[in-house]
Amino acid sequence: MAAPTLSHDWGEPELDLIHAELARCYWCEGIPRETLARAMRGSLNFLLREGGELVGYARVISDRATFAYLCDVFVLEARRGRGLGDWLIAQVVAHPELQGLRRFSLFTRDAHSLYARHGFKPLAAPDRGMEVVRPGLYLQPQANQ
Repeated sequence: MAAPTLSHDWGEPELDLIHAELARCYWCEGIPRETLARAMRGSLNFLLREGGELVGYARVISDRATFAYLCDVFVLEARRGRGLGDWLIAQVVAHPELQGLRRFSLFTRDAHSLYARHGFKPLAAPDRGMEVVRPGLYLQPQANQ
């Protein structure tokens, strides 16, 4: 297999594949395509390719000076188990625009060991954090209008 490469540019074909994958993920199930496109336009996108084929993705929301939030990470199921996710996260945390940040956050249900290998740790002070969570938002009819 060809060595993995990374790109940041995307168009309609990439959006179609990324949307198809993310719309099935537990954290954004049913996300409308236009909502995802709007999110991607405002983010730093990492498109993982092998032999020119898109096989994974990660998105970072950041001011590129003090804070970043890593989200929407996936590797296509057929390509998992070969270290591509590890390689992708290494590239994300090494990106020049994401250096010197005071905080780099993420949430995961089942990939703690992957992120721990790249320096991520449980929240130091979870009692300080607050959030508004709307599970299933994209599955509700009004969210898809």
